[in-house]
Amino acid sequence: MTRLRLAVIAGDGIGREVIPIGLDVLRRVGAVTGRFEVQTTDLPWSCQYFLEHGAMMPSDGLAVLADHDAIYLGAVGFPGVPDHVSLRGLLLPLRQGFDQYINLRPVRTLEGIASPIRTSDKIDICCVRENTEGEYVGIGGRFKRGTPDEVAVETSVFTRHGIERVARYAFEQARRRSHRLASATKSNALQHSMVLWDEVVNGVSVDFPDVEVARYHVDALAARFVNNPGSLDVVVASNLFGDILTDLGGALQGSLGLAASGNINPEGRFPSMFEPVHGSAPDIAGRGLANPMAAVWAAAMLLDQLMRWRRRDS
Repeated sequence: MTRLRLAVIAGDGIGREVIPIGLDVLRRVGAVTGRFEVQTTDLPWSCQYFLEHGAMMPSDGLAVLADHDAIYLGAVGFPGVPDHVSLRGLLLPLRQGFDQYINLRPVRTLEGIASPIRTSDKIDICCVRENTEGEYVGIGGRFKRGTPDEVAVETSVFTRHGIERVARYAFEQARRRSHRLASATKSNALQHSMVLWDEVVNGVSVDFPDVEVARYHVDALAARFVNNPGSLDVVVASNLFGDILTDLGGALQGSLGLAASGNINPEGRFPSMFEPVHGSAPDIAGRGLANPMAAVWAAAMLLDQLMRWRRRDS
């Protein structure tokens, strides 16, 4: 029987409520199928940990996690700890340190769950978001803090290598699905980063002549998500654009409480991380209101990815 070694970071708020349910489902699937068992390492890294230790995780955190098949994350964030501290203290170091350059986010409607902005009964979009560079690299600074002349500079970093590998992954997904790929850009206004993005996507398309590629400015693509989602199948986007579009996708599903994601290192050189994307929701934590569906879906994505790698390596 296969043993799945999972590092579990339940985190804050409702993360501590939904992750145990996802683990129960995983263990039940393993017991019913007889194919695997789950072994967990529970890690207390969270905003509460930050308040006690001054860091979101210990200095050897990546080394601790590296000895696992995957990471199962609940949510981080809580009042008293600024969001940029929790994000840059835990999530971004894991995504970047483990080269989880693919953020895979399914946007799929579930029977019986309505959305006030959805115009179609059935939506099935696979969003592929670049996950390690772009707008979230954290390069920049603030000058003349607290004065009327204060200046903030945030620099995005787009590399040909980074764009090419996420584009190639997205083309492969499109080839497995309907052979249609939509690329999110804004090259009319962002004359360097997004022009490079378009050039690289076009270059990769030569290797996938069976995939039809459409290029949309991200604002128009956001409108298409709502007005004509059936025209979309696989969507590839930069870190920031993908972040925004996929939360819009959650609204189309009916709730961010339904949305799951995988932060994937496709080569399997490092553990990938799977999480619901709804956040810690401190306003409902401890009240028994949290929907565990996204955590269960994230667990399903985790299992699917690990089994794919096992079959590949066997």
